[in-house]
Amino acid sequence: MTSELAISRNADGSLLLALAGDWKLTNRLPSPDSILAELASGQAVQRLAFDTAALAGWDSGLLVFLARVIDACGQVGVTVDRDGLPPGICKLLQLASPENQRSGVTRGEKNPSFLERVADAALDQVKGFKEVLAFIGEVTLAFMKMLRGKGDFRRLDLIVTIQETGAQALPIVCLISLLVGMILAFVAAIQLKMFGAQIYVADVVGIGMVRVMGAVMTGVIMSGRTGAAFAAQLGTMQVNEEIDALETLGFSPVEFLVLPRMLALTLMMPLLCVYSDLMGVFGGMIVGVGILDLGFMEYVHETTAALSLTHFAVGLFHSFVFGILVAIAGCLRGIQCERSASAVGYAATSAVVTSIVCIVVATAIITLSCQVLGI
Repeated sequence: MTSELAISRNADGSLLLALAGDWKLTNRLPSPDSILAELASGQAVQRLAFDTAALAGWDSGLLVFLARVIDACGQVGVTVDRDGLPPGICKLLQLASPENQRSGVTRGEKNPSFLERVADAALDQVKGFKEVLAFIGEVTLAFMKMLRGKGDFRRLDLIVTIQETGAQALPIVCLISLLVGMILAFVAAIQLKMFGAQIYVADVVGIGMVRVMGAVMTGVIMSGRTGAAFAAQLGTMQVNEEIDALETLGFSPVEFLVLPRMLALTLMMPLLCVYSDLMGVFGGMIVGVGILDLGFMEYVHETTAALSLTHFAVGLFHSFVFGILVAIAGCLRGIQCERSASAVGYAATSAVVTSIVCIVVATAIITLSCQVLGI
């Protein structure tokens, strides 16, 4: 069956395109040049309509034909009435429209004014804030569902993620915390040696690491190591349409992908914080005993006398909050990733920046709250 095209002009100045036959690439399809010539002629055309009652079959060849015709109508200001087209063609044309293309593609528009850029930035911030609230709400609902024993995720994924965020992170946490403890001891010793009070290096290092620095350094390390990994993993799944496949199969991406990652990091952060505290105190001990000529037992006794359970509790609370923030930031940026290779890198970078900013802000809030409460 061949492809047929008939063009007729109505009394009201509208064009009617009658499509008949089998519009497939295997046939010789009519050229849209006759329609383009009709639109470019001096006779005014107000509207373009379609009649597909005799259309037997179609494929991408018909879509290309219609796309050229509709684009030409848009250039000359002719209204296109798509009511006569099959529903499937209308949906595909809508998906292929410029409004539904990936953001970041330049189409030659004029540069917006300053006020337009400010308004767009403000609207983007409001939209982003709404997305964050919606994501936190979905995570909360998924967590409550898990507490009722109805969590829809694989327990093996949780165990593997615990190993990745816990045991495999110990070497880098050990190295950074040890060096931070030694740096704190060196900085404190410079001033305390002026008063002959080198022994109080143990107090500075112990309280500083246990109360704040251990948790902060662990949070920063996990932001760059684990938060970026979460964003890259989920971003790649977004690019490969794996998340869409999960939704099609009836699985919630938040429950199946986000919840095990968030649980694993939240559980591991306090343990990593305790390990970081020990390594930091040990680093201070290396400087105090090896360079400042303090006795080993003297340093240990001063450290235990300076520390209390309150300091440990504050540090563990810091780490618990940081674990939640890093997991939410990493998973959120991964879910928000666009469908391009460059977007995955941007999602990972954005996850690290967001996590570190949240950690600094949370540290300031918790420290101020502890000061007000006298803790």
